[in-house]
Amino acid sequence: MPDPAWSTIFVTLVLIVNLVGVRLYGELEYWFALLKILIVIVFIIIGLCVTTGALGGHVIGFEYWKDPGAFAGGGLGTLDVLLSAGFSFMGTEIVGITAAEARNPTKTVPRAIRNTFWRIIFFYILTIFLLGMCLPYNNPDLANEDGDPGTASFTLVFELAGIQVGADIINAVILVSVLSAANSSLYTCSRTLLGLAKDGNAPKWMSKMNRWGAPYWAVIFSSVVGFACVFASIYSASVAFVWFLSITAVSGFISWWGIAVVHIRFRRAFKAQGRSLDDLPFKAFLYPVSPIIAIALTTFIILGQGYGSFYPQFDAVTFVTSYIGLVPVFIWYFGYKIVRRSKVVPLVDVDFETGRVTRLDVEKDKEEDEILPWYRKVLAWII
Repeated sequence: MPDPAWSTIFVTLVLIVNLVGVRLYGELEYWFALLKILIVIVFIIIGLCVTTGALGGHVIGFEYWKDPGAFAGGGLGTLDVLLSAGFSFMGTEIVGITAAEARNPTKTVPRAIRNTFWRIIFFYILTIFLLGMCLPYNNPDLANEDGDPGTASFTLVFELAGIQVGADIINAVILVSVLSAANSSLYTCSRTLLGLAKDGNAPKWMSKMNRWGAPYWAVIFSSVVGFACVFASIYSASVAFVWFLSITAVSGFISWWGIAVVHIRFRRAFKAQGRSLDDLPFKAFLYPVSPIIAIALTTFIILGQGYGSFYPQFDAVTFVTSYIGLVPVFIWYFGYKIVRRSKVVPLVDVDFETGRVTRLDVEKDKEEDEILPWYRKVLAWII
C-alpha cells in the first residue's frame, strides 16, 4: 500500500479520536507516553552500556567528542540545526491549553509543568547526550538519503549493542510517536480555534459541540492541514517535508516568543492591580529572567536560522523556505488590529476575574488528589 494511503488512514483515525472527546484523547496519550518513556529508559540503559564497553566490546567514552569533534560546522553549524532541534521540543506548551478541560487544573497543571521540565532534561537532553557519545556525526549511515528507517540513530546504537531487532523496535516507537504528535497537535489546534470562537475572534460555528463535548467543526477544520500534508506528499514527500517543517517550526518559536511576552505582561498586570502572588497556583521558576531569556533565544533563532540563504551567496528559494512562517503571523496580527481597531489592553484593565480559580476550587482539587492510590500518584509524577 502506498505511503499516502497509510497516512490517510492514520490521519482519519486521529480525527475520529478527537471527535469522540477529550476522555479518549487523554487515555490514548497516557498509554502513548508510558510506552515512549519505557522505550527511552531502555535506550538510556543500552546507550550507557555501549559507551562504557559493557555492550559492543569497545569502550567509546568521549572518543567521538575529540575525533571528529562535538560540533559539526562550528557555531554556524549549530545555528543551522537549532530550528530542527526546537521542532522536536514543540508541543510542551499544550499543558496550558489542556487546563481548560483538566479535571483538577490547580493540581494537575502545575505538576505537569514541573514534570515537563524534568522530562526534557532526562528524556531529551540525556538521550541526545548518549547519542553524541555512541555515534560520530560523520557516521555514513546517518547520511543515508533514501530515508530508510533502519539508519536512524537509535537503531544504530541498538546495532552497536548487538540487538539486531533494533530497527523493528524503533519503527514501532516512531509510529507511536508520530500518532501521539498528530493526536496532540489536532487537539491543540481545535481547542485554540474553540477559544478564538468563544472570544468572538473566529466564526461562531467553530464553537459548536457534539454529544461527547468535542468542538467537531473546529476538529474537522484543523484536520484539513493534516490531509493537505498527505496530498502534498504524493507529488514530493521530501520537498513537502522541508516546507512544512520550516513553517511549523518557525510558527512554534513565534508561539513560544508570544507565551514569554504574555507571561511578563501577566505578572506586571497582576502586580499593577495590587494582587498577591500567593494567589497564583503556580509561579514560574527564575521569573523574570526565564521569560527574558526565552524571548532573546527565540528571536535569535527565528531571525538567524535562515543565514544559509545569505551565505555564501543569496538563495531566494532558501530565503523563502526559511522565513515563510513569518508571513501569516504578520498578516493575522496586523490584519486583526486593522479590522477590529483594537489596542493593547492597559495593565490595570487586564481581566483576572473571568474563569478565575477560587480557594474553594484549590481545596476541592487537593481533596480529590489525595484519594488517588499510591501507584497512580507515582505514575502521575513520571508521566
